[in-house]
Amino acid sequence: MVMKWEAFLSAVQERGEYPSQQEAERVTRVVLALLGAHVVGSERSELAARLPETCTLILLDPLPAAEPLDAQRFVRATAAWVDGATEETAKWDVGAVLSVVADAADEELMGRILLQLPPGYDLLFGRPEPA
Repeated sequence: MVMKWEAFLSAVQERGEYPSQQEAERVTRVVLALLGAHVVGSERSELAARLPETCTLILLDPLPAAEPLDAQRFVRATAAWVDGATEETAKWDVGAVLSVVADAADEELMGRILLQLPPGYDLLFGRPEPA
């Protein structure tokens, strides 16, 4: 069963320790839009199908990125889009959102998504690769 938008935001709010659901929604929208530009093909559609409808619309809206951002540049891009964010707070924001996204996907889908992305995203999703 697909998680509801409010439940998704509550999970992000809890993981990110945000004072309000509005704050959780703000970072969720930014992170999902950036992620949507970097995950392509059937993986993007499959991931979207496992997320609440609002997430789906945000994830599927962006055009594919010209080149994939490495994990550090993804965090920097998030910081640029979130008012008042620093690289450190953006890393926290990305982790809060992407760990909830990873929970919505199964391990097999997450594996295929991580294969599309440059190294380092496993940590952003809270799924470190075994050494």
